[in-house]
Formats: sequence, structure tokens, C-alpha cells
Amino acid sequence: MKSSIFLCFFVFLFLGGNAQVRQLVTLDSNWKFINKEVAGAEKPETNTANWETVSVPHDWAIKGPFDKEIDAQKVRVTQDMEKEARMRTGRTGALPHIGIGWYRKTFELPGLKAGKKVLLVFDGAMSDAHVWLNGKEVGNHPYGYAYFYFDISDYLKDGENILAVRLENPSNSSRWYPGAGIYRKVQIIVKDETSFKQWGTFITTPFVSEEVAKVNIKSDVNGEDVRLVTDIVDADGNVVASKTSDEKFGKTIEQNIAVPHPEIWDTESPYLYTAHSKLFEGNELKDELVTRFGIRSVVYERGKGLILNGEVTKFKGVCLHHDLGPLGAAVNKAALKRQLTILKDMGCNAIRSSHNMPSHEQLELCDEMGFLFMAESFDEWAKAKVKNGYNRWFNDWAEKDVVNLVRATRNHPSIVMWSSGNEVPDQWGDEGVKRAKWLQDIFHREDPTRPVTVGMDQVANTMKNGFGAIIDVPGLNYRLPLYGEAYQRFPQGFILGSETASTVSSRGVYKFPVEEYKQKTYGDFQSSSYDLEACNWSNIPDDDFVWQDDYDWVIGEFVWTGFDYLGEPTPYNEAWPSRSSYFGICDLAGLPKDRYYLYRSRWNTKEETLHILPHWNWDGREGETTPVFVYTSYNTAELFVNGVSQGKRTKNREERLDRYRLRWMDVKYEPGTLKVVAFDDNGNPVAEQEIHTAGKPHHLELSADREVISADGKDLSYVTVSVVDKDGNLCPNADNQLNFEVSGAGEFKAVCNGDATSLEMFHIPTMKAFSGKLVVTVQSTKEAGEIELQVKGKGLKSNTIKIRSNT
Repeated sequence: MKSSIFLCFFVFLFLGGNAQVRQLVTLDSNWKFINKEVAGAEKPETNTANWETVSVPHDWAIKGPFDKEIDAQKVRVTQDMEKEARMRTGRTGALPHIGIGWYRKTFELPGLKAGKKVLLVFDGAMSDAHVWLNGKEVGNHPYGYAYFYFDISDYLKDGENILAVRLENPSNSSRWYPGAGIYRKVQIIVKDETSFKQWGTFITTPFVSEEVAKVNIKSDVNGEDVRLVTDIVDADGNVVASKTSDEKFGKTIEQNIAVPHPEIWDTESPYLYTAHSKLFEGNELKDELVTRFGIRSVVYERGKGLILNGEVTKFKGVCLHHDLGPLGAAVNKAALKRQLTILKDMGCNAIRSSHNMPSHEQLELCDEMGFLFMAESFDEWAKAKVKNGYNRWFNDWAEKDVVNLVRATRNHPSIVMWSSGNEVPDQWGDEGVKRAKWLQDIFHREDPTRPVTVGMDQVANTMKNGFGAIIDVPGLNYRLPLYGEAYQRFPQGFILGSETASTVSSRGVYKFPVEEYKQKTYGDFQSSSYDLEACNWSNIPDDDFVWQDDYDWVIGEFVWTGFDYLGEPTPYNEAWPSRSSYFGICDLAGLPKDRYYLYRSRWNTKEETLHILPHWNWDGREGETTPVFVYTSYNTAELFVNGVSQGKRTKNREERLDRYRLRWMDVKYEPGTLKVVAFDDNGNPVAEQEIHTAGKPHHLELSADREVISADGKDLSYVTVSVVDKDGNLCPNADNQLNFEVSGAGEFKAVCNGDATSLEMFHIPTMKAFSGKLVVTVQSTKEAGEIELQVKGKGLKSNTIKIRSNT
């Protein structure tokens, strides 16, 4: 299909007339795609009549089907302390991401004038991207998580242009589901030769006080006789400071601009300014750039860690893989915002992009919502974890990829730390120490204002060989018994829990007896939501809490993980059909597990938390011991079974499992009502919660996270569907097959129940409930109106919810 695109985003007035100085064109719709090798597909005359029409961002593999043979890897995972190689099914999600994909896009740039510079920018393409324009190869970029761009000025022609992209994912190239395809946005930038260099503007705030902030702006420009005019604009659109400069050092113009009485960016009030930069040649406006930034002070001190705007701030963070559950790797801003909204309510204040370069959309949201961010680069350096991983590219591409990461994202105020790697085997040997130093020096050269960390799992070794001593922020992945020694031996004066906990659980699933276990497995391939199960190399949340609360020099944590993700189904790596993780605080559908409330009770200091577990439907366990846990922000609570007190419990600092939880280990199950009453420190009852033994499944309840969305063809509403009894009590064991129908100004996008063993496909409008719930994702069209979702299940009273889509 022939497509003309002329989305001109930055059009400005100058000297009384219109002067179009920069165009930003997003190539999103009407791409042609085929998932196989096609000889000559890069040539303009290629027939694409039988190719699929898709929109970008796109993940070709997410629609499945699941297959245990896909990327089954026989591997010894040293990070999991394995002694021998084992066959792992589901390690990369068991989805068909292996193979070759071709994309083709026809576009025009009407009115393109001679002498213009045109850039083609990719935010991410999985992987080994080769790009052609009009049959000529423009370039190649292998790393699937990297941002990259090409100058296509000399490849364009008048009228129709044909862009072709070939991607290839080999087997044994990832340790989790990487996705497949052009999974992040693609844009064309049209500008003058005299212009701002791509990713060449760097804004810092080296001095911040209540009275004034110094905003330093370094702008790399193309052009000789140029003048730079910069306006600092506040959130209300008011110009609060301005500067004009024509002095250039090499290719850089540097400006220092005083902003009086600045609004400060922090996690509680993430205030954002914009720098409006205009580049003149003589009196002619040649280019204009708008850059969003925040004014904040970030310092790291011995014994304290992060000092944000003068306040010690511990990282209450989570690690996030880049997939969005049933949506796969394809970036969607509404999906990302839902994740961050759920985490914000938990009290989370920090995100680690694991183990990849983050999307621009995620960083924009973290800027807006007040999250600290650790931007990670690599999971591998020169030594391999998987045969066809980044180790193949490291020597030739690592510096280029780090440079692109830093330059493309360094103006985001949310980023307070870089990570150059995660659990790299290069922690062993002298060459690895040199690589760590080399990478850190690149980060420092490109950004002298932020420290660098590495997630180290070989801590005993890095204490001996100097690896850990040279890293700005020594990051320890697990290894709690070595925290004290590491603090004594490392010179930095603090350590970070760069990856913590790795507790495993399945939402709504409880196992007996209730005991702590390592690497425990069950016949149903689920893990217990009593939150006492971990891996051989990991631990339960409480252990991390103790270190952070008792030692100022432990500067926080990044929990593995905020949400379940596709692939890496530990501890069921060899158990088909397990195909996604159990580590998440929330499940793959985004529904909170019990563990969510344990973290919330400690992290969310502004709102009360009172959560009781397990559910109270235990047919056949009458009279048997069924322990009850309560996660609460209060110190004391009393438990009742059918009105009979089971006693009060108070958190006990001296008892490891009672410091952050309240536990009643001797409760005998009887159907009815389980009730907890929480007390303040003066002994006054202040909150209560109760759950009831549910009857038979009767009807469905529907609840949308957003009842009004945008009619842009991309926005999403997530609808939680609950199977309940006639009185509205959740039926916690319900697994009814449910069917979904969307009508009106929207369409069915996906469904997910959070069951790591389910092989039902996300894009087909039917799925079983898991532990009584699932989540349906509805997407808007480009027409405003009412969207109606109807959910049915055999033997259940159906229900309908209406969502509004507005322009």
C-alpha cells in the first residue's frame, strides 16, 4: 500500500512567516511483514501481496503457539549454581521468536528540499537489524535492545521510498523471552544541515538551592556561524529564564542559565521543565529542539548512599524485564503506565531495566510519575552465558551501544545510575576487571554526573580480584551472607542490593505444611503464596528488609521482579508446560500476589495496608491446621475465625519471620468468616478486613483500571474479571472457561490469567480463570465512542462493562 506521511511536529513562526525547520515522522502503520527468509526482499520490486499488514511496534512471536521444542536449551546455568548441563524448556517463553522476519514500509516525504539531512531512528529491533532503502543497504545494528539511527539523506528519492528491514533471532541467544520484530517505534527526522546533532544535547543541574538553580546545557551542533537561543519553560508554559550564545568550542555551545526559585524534581513531586532551543545561522532559524528535564540534586555519600535533593533516599526498587506479559515485547505506553501505577501504590520508588536498555516511553513515564531509574546496558560482555548472546558483538559494538544509550537518555531526571552489566562471567579474571573499568570510563566520559554499577553475583571473587573495588556503586545480586564482609572490603562506603529476594509464588495458590523451602517443587508446577519459598541462591523478602533497616550503608534494593515475565520459569525450568516466571510481586496479568502487600506494608508509608491470607475455601481441610498470615502497616492485630479470637500478634524485631509479618500458625480451618482487626500503637482498633468462605461460582464481576481512554488506536483498558458466588465473594479455586466479545469503538487485544503453566494463547478471546480471576485487555480504535466488553462462562451469569473512548 502506498502511504504518504507528513506529520510535522515542530513547526515554528519566524520573522512573521511560517518556517518549517524540523519534521518528525513516525512510521507506525501499514508495514508489510513476513516471518521467513525471502530472497531479494530488500529490493523495491519485491511482491508483498501475501505479506501480513502490521503496525509497529510489533512482536511477531507473541501470538504463539507455545511449543516446548522452541529454543529448548541444554545448558549449565552457573548463576543458578548448577553442577551440570540440563535441558531447559520454556526458558525463553516457548514462543516462536527464533527465525527471520522481514519488514517493508512504503513512504513519501512530500516537499523535501535539497540539502536537508534525514535520519532514520530505531528505538529497538530484535535483532541483528539490516536496513535497506530503495534497494541499497543503509546499515546494520546487531544488538536488539539498542537505539540506533542512520543518515539516509543520500538514499532518498522523490516520491515513493521503500524501506526494508531484515531481523534474525538465532536459538540460544537469550535467557528469557526477548520478543521478536520491530518492537519499539521507528521515526524519520528531517532537518537542515545546520542543526542540532542527534542526541547531542546534554542538560544538567550542577547547583540547586531554594533561591536559584544553575542549568547547564551543552549542545553539539552542525554549522559555523551559528547562534543558540534557549528558553527555559515551566510546566505552565511560562518562560522563566533565557540565554543567547554564539561562542562555540569545537562543535559544542555551552550555556549556563539561572532559574530563580526552581521547582524541584523528586519522587513525590516530579516537576518537569522544558528547554526550547533555537539554532540560528545569521538571522535565519535553522533548527529547534524541545528537551524535557528536571531540576534535582543527586549525590552519593559514604555510609548513606543516594542523597536526593539533600535527603537520604533508599532505593525501594524492582527489576522489570521489557516484555508486557500478554502483549509481548511490543512497546505500549498505556501498558507501561499501568505497571508503574500499580508499583507506585505499593510504595515502589525505583526501577531497574533488566537486563536491557529501557524504552523511551518507560523513561518518560518515570520522569512524570517520580521513579528513580537504573538504566542497564548488557547481560553479557565478552564471556558467554548463552552461545549466541551479546558475547558475539561485545568487542566491536559495546562502546557504540553504551554511547547511544547514554546520549539518547541522559536528559531524563529519573535516571540516577547506569548499570554496565549483570552477573557477567567476566567477573572472573584480570581481563574482566579491565573490561569493567573500560565500560565505566565510557559511561563517565559520556556522562560525568551519574555513577555506574554492575550486578555482581560472584561476590567472594570480586572482593579478591579488584572487580568490585573499581565500580562506583558495588551492586550485590543476593549473597546476603557476604554483605558485611563486602562493606568492609570495598572502598566505596556503601553497597546496593542490585537484585534481591527472588521469592517464588503463584497468585492464590497455597501449599501445606507452611514452611520455608529452597528450590521446592510440586506436582502442579505452582509455588506457594505464603511467600516462604525461594531458590537455592535466593531468599525471602524479610531477609533483605533486615539489612536495609539495620544498616545505613545498605542503600536499598531492586527486587527480582516487579511483575512475572515470559520465560525463565524457575524452579520449573525442566517442567513443561511451565513457560513464564514465578518471581513477580505481581503475576503476568498484572494482578498483585500476596507478596505485593508485604512490600506495600513496608514501602507505602502514607497509606494503611491490611491484607490477610490465605483464602478461606478449604473443602476437606476442616479441623486441620491452616496458618494465617497478615501483611499490615500496623504493628499489632487480632485474628478471628467465625467470631472466635485466635489471639493478638505483635511484630517482633527479634524474630526473623515475625519482624515484618503477623503469623497465626495454629489456626484450625472451619468454613465461615476470617477476620483481622488491626490496632495502633496505643491499642486502639483502627482497621479491619475479613474474607468469607465462598459458595458455588454464580456470576462474573468486571472492573476496569480506566473507564475512559483515548481514541488513538493504541490506548488500553485492563478489565479484571472475577468469578464470584451469589453474594459477591471471590471463588478462589474457580477455573471456569470464559469467553469475551468486544463491540463498538474498541477491539479485543489480549487476555491473561497469570498461570505460568497455561498454554492458552493470549490473543484468542477465551481463557480459563486462574485462582478465580483473569484480565482482559481492550484496545481503542481511532474512532471515539463507547466500547462494550461482554464476558460469558458456562453456568455463570454473564456481565458487561462499558468503556468510553474519547478523541
